[in-house]
Formats: sequence, structure tokens, C-alpha cells
Amino acid sequence: MAVIKAPARHKSAIKRKRQAEKKHEVNKSVKSMLKTVIKKVEQAVAAKNTALAKESLTAAMKALDKAASRGIIHKNLASRKVSRLSARVSKTGAA
Repeated sequence: MAVIKAPARHKSAIKRKRQAEKKHEVNKSVKSMLKTVIKKVEQAVAAKNTALAKESLTAAMKALDKAASRGIIHKNLASRKVSRLSARVSKTGAA
């Protein structure tokens, strides 16, 4: 059962809705970019390309930390992803 909300009437409510929609689009694009960056690291690890994996990892770490600092993703999520990616990349280097 869908809840039907009345459209915003007040000037401030209309502005907030407009701002929220803009922010939603920005956040969506950042999350998509994060997935792409993480996938790049995983592909490099799968191909056993250590140099590319390390290079991709630094880019992924930067992107994840930036997203966490801007509040797009939770800081613990960013930390967990960085930790897991780092472990995979270091395994590739050791093998």
C-alpha cells in the first residue's frame, strides 16, 4: 500500500524538495562511481596484476574516504571496504 503525500505548498518546502532531489542525483552518481572503482580493483586482483591492483586501490581508498567524509556513505562502511580490498591486494602481492 503506497502512501500518497501531498505536494509541498510552502516556499521553503518546495525549495527543500528541490534541494533534496539534486542531492539525491549527486549521491547516486557518487555511489555508482564507487562501485566502478571497487570493481576495477577486484578485476586487477583477479587478473593477478599487482601494479594495477595497487594503483587502483589507492584511487579506491581516496574515493571511499571522500564519500565517507561527505556523508554519502557511513565511515565504517568505507573503512571496511578499504580493509577488505587492501587484504585482497596484499594477498596478490604475496602470491
